[in-house]
Amino acid sequence: MTDDSVLGLALGGGGAFGAAHVGVLQVLQERGIRPGIATGTSSGALLAAAYAAGHEADEIEAAARTFRWSHIARWSLRPRWGLLDTHAVTDAVHRLLGEDPLIEHLPRRFGAFATDLRTRRGVLLDSGRLSVALRSTIAVPALLPPVRHGDMLLADGGMIDNVPVGAARKLGAARVIVVRLHAKWENVRMMRTLTRTADLVNDPSVILVQPEMERMAQWTMTDVPRLIAEGRRAATEALDAAALRGAPALSSVA
Repeated sequence: MTDDSVLGLALGGGGAFGAAHVGVLQVLQERGIRPGIATGTSSGALLAAAYAAGHEADEIEAAARTFRWSHIARWSLRPRWGLLDTHAVTDAVHRLLGEDPLIEHLPRRFGAFATDLRTRRGVLLDSGRLSVALRSTIAVPALLPPVRHGDMLLADGGMIDNVPVGAARKLGAARVIVVRLHAKWENVRMMRTLTRTADLVNDPSVILVQPEMERMAQWTMTDVPRLIAEGRRAATEALDAAALRGAPALSSVA
């Protein structure tokens, strides 16, 4: 299996729903599909970063099954911007990777999508310390503090675009596997998708994977095994449908 430098992966955010991405990554690995570009928003960025850092699907699954919110946030002693402190992310990155690497040194291209609270514009973080990018994209206002980065004040990318397809294209993706964490009852105002689902379905350069999150917990880890299984189901369905449509084999994109 070789990385495809122009095949992108765009992983949406959604708290614990992000565990579904693990199942998607498992199916891709089993089919020999290795995107060379990985982008994500919020929890999607955490999974995309693990993939971009070179971790195999079984390693990512093990991390997801033992994940606790304390791995990325602790109670803040100075709760001016948020109740929790995300410096735990830096510790987690060191623990998993042995260092806090520069994004540009990762084995695969990576970008975390965040929101600049000062300009209300989306920001693609594809260079600099990995921990800074991850702390930025998960920063839910009032709960997790925004991150100062130059002149920007960065927070959860889901406020602008929860499915960063454009970020993957900006990094050079010609085709994109998009994973939109979906729930039929979804009415979360913070989580926005700039590109309409219908546009993604009709775009021949996109394979849209939509795990169904209905009746699964978004803010506790109780449903992680079910979420992983649902990610597998949705990825298998989407890839099989793409093959039936006669889409070019993903592993042969050049």
